[in-house]
Amino acid sequence: MDGSLVFVLVIIGAAFAFDFINGFHDAANSIATVVSTGVLSPAVAVLWAAFFNFLAAFTIGTAVAKTVSGGLVDPSIITPTVVLAALLGAIVWDLLTWWLGLPSSSSHALLGGYAGAALAKAGIPGLILAGWIKPIAAIVISPVLGLVIALILYVSISWHFQKGPAHPLNTLFRRLQLVSAGFYSLSHGANDAQKTMGIIVGLLVGSQALFADQTGFLRHLHVTDSQVIPLWVILGAYTAIAAGTAAGGWRIVKTMGTRITKLQPFGGFCAETGGAITILLASSLGVPVSTTHTITGAIVGVGVSRRMRAVRWAMAGRIVWAWILTIPAAALIAAITFFLLS
Repeated sequence: MDGSLVFVLVIIGAAFAFDFINGFHDAANSIATVVSTGVLSPAVAVLWAAFFNFLAAFTIGTAVAKTVSGGLVDPSIITPTVVLAALLGAIVWDLLTWWLGLPSSSSHALLGGYAGAALAKAGIPGLILAGWIKPIAAIVISPVLGLVIALILYVSISWHFQKGPAHPLNTLFRRLQLVSAGFYSLSHGANDAQKTMGIIVGLLVGSQALFADQTGFLRHLHVTDSQVIPLWVILGAYTAIAAGTAAGGWRIVKTMGTRITKLQPFGGFCAETGGAITILLASSLGVPVSTTHTITGAIVGVGVSRRMRAVRWAMAGRIVWAWILTIPAAALIAAITFFLLS
């Protein structure tokens, strides 16, 4: 087999590896609230989340994947080296923040890595600047929207049940949190797995000449349209992110579940539902958002709805700094990697 073909296949494997790490890193997003409230044990929670991560493959479209594959970087400058550098930039930053226990955004790490590699290859002309408006705006909008929806849910449901007995309500929301945790995990898989799908399709379109005359399985890698997402890419990406979630990123669970604010089943239900609504809305619009930012905003919204002092603002501040650094840090790592690979 031609060496260039092997190189592309290795990079596809690296993309699925990033997707696994994404699920591993972001497992806390899906399970922290349901674990911290005691509704599910950690082992059961990750399996619950992984199932709904994979279920998204059959229930959500591919609008986000199409945005990433052809709407952010000029397809003419996408080479295997660019994609590999982008993935390595994202993977290194993900593993570093996982080790530090910081819930940074895997999505923004990937976008930052993609931008950094493209800039290293072709400078500013390598980016489709108009395509970056929605993802950049979502950095601010998604956590704020998650916060607002979770806060509204918390206040409105509290007002509706204000005279109800505490114990039956706690039992009710323990059961409802199973639904909201699954709902959130579905939305998480829907948005995050699609980013990897978009990267792979961008790579295949950029390398289409290598697969034009191939037979067998390799002919399925001949993709000429960045708006067409092959079924094997969809199933592979969702399988990888679900497997990563099942492996669990335990260092971040405690940060998300207990260090921002103390959650009860009712609060967990509101946070997960608010986060899921925000992410699914973004997914339907083809906007790659940070699921980490969104669920963090929703958790803060639950804390604020009780009282401002219920939120541990120092920890929230550390998380915000991780957010601010993610895109430029991943971009820098990717750019350096590109020059080294070149």
